[in-house]
Amino acid sequence: MTKAIVQQETGGPEVMKWQDVEVGKPGAGEVRVRHTAVGLNFIDVYFRTGLYPADLPLTTGMEAAGVIEELGSGVTGFKVGDRIAYAGRPIGAYSEARVMPADILIKIPENIDDRTAAAMMLQGMTTEYLLQRTYHVKRGDTILFHAAAGGVGLFACQWARHIGATVIGTVGSDEKAELAKAHGCTHTINYRTEDFSERVKEITEGKGVPVVYDAIGKDTFEKSLDCLSPRGLMVSFGNSSGPVKGFDLALLGAKGSLYITRPSLMTYTAKREDLEKSAGDLIKLVSSGAIKVNIGQTYPLSEARKAHEDLEGRKTTGSTVFTV
Repeated sequence: MTKAIVQQETGGPEVMKWQDVEVGKPGAGEVRVRHTAVGLNFIDVYFRTGLYPADLPLTTGMEAAGVIEELGSGVTGFKVGDRIAYAGRPIGAYSEARVMPADILIKIPENIDDRTAAAMMLQGMTTEYLLQRTYHVKRGDTILFHAAAGGVGLFACQWARHIGATVIGTVGSDEKAELAKAHGCTHTINYRTEDFSERVKEITEGKGVPVVYDAIGKDTFEKSLDCLSPRGLMVSFGNSSGPVKGFDLALLGAKGSLYITRPSLMTYTAKREDLEKSAGDLIKLVSSGAIKVNIGQTYPLSEARKAHEDLEGRKTTGSTVFTV
């Protein structure tokens, strides 16, 4: 019998249970995948708690690597035995095996191992669209990236360094500052001991930055606006500290005719050609060594509760992978 993490209700990490599940046969356009490693991302918390609604009972998880066990009718471009990875809907990656659409799968080259593949797809492709498409970061740009020692943050520091941009990164400890610097972050700000908006003004000599990337949410949102140069772009792509509520749009005008966007990976990879381009760019940089995937911690999939507790407690660094 196949096992998976299943929750019958929304709530804290304790609602996730390791139990037997039935995995059916793939239908048209589908494949059955046997997972070898599963990625943990903060969006999993949003689904677990009900911040992002989903039908119950629920198996969360949006990223994994594995091997194709069976093909449904009409599937082309893949064969049984192919090593694949994916990131995106439908959710359900916290499982030993699952049936899923073939059109979100990406083949993984032999030089990338399964744990690396499971750790890189969601955070890496998120970095690709944030730095290349939401705002096109160019050589010479200075950007602010919150949670620079987190999973997406470490990808972003390396990708921006590869481009030739300067990264100002916020972190929560001296240890995380060192980690971010080791991955290409030029200036680190410990938000627990420093006012990050004032430090950004100092670093940029009062000019501010053209773009702020913020996955923290309510705790950093308004001060992030103060870090932007006139007509700068606020990219709010997560809310680990809670959602931003009751925002007055007039502030955007008062603070310099600013722009704001709330992007998602699912939109930026909705078309197969966009998915292949995003994944292809990521795989090239990982394969070349320009980006090194930092797996800060691993847990057995059966211990998802512990992993979620550590993630929400800000005890993790880099990417987190479940072994299956």
